[in-house]
Amino acid sequence: MKSWKTVVMAVGLLSGTVAAHADNGLELARKSGCLTCHSVDGPKVGPSYKAVAAKYRGQPGAEARLIAKVTRGGSGAWGMMPMPAKGGNANLSDEDIKKLVKWILAR
Repeated sequence: MKSWKTVVMAVGLLSGTVAAHADNGLELARKSGCLTCHSVDGPKVGPSYKAVAAKYRGQPGAEARLIAKVTRGGSGAWGMMPMPAKGGNANLSDEDIKKLVKWILAR
């Protein structure tokens, strides 16, 4: 049986990992320019990340669909304002898009 100190340390490390992941997602959104049109809590030009997460929560394949939408751009799902491919940031890598979408869906 593990001691309570081991359990407390494991929970602390896990909490730090989750917090770091959350901070990294926000920082990625910030540095990639996504926050120009989106915010975490409320609508701007595009929907908030919380609204996106709520719309796609529990849908099979949601992550893949959102990765494709961010990668290719599009319009119509949230109104007529188009979102450019890769959010208009040609330097946004496929790996960064995956990280960003995972972070958005966790809102």
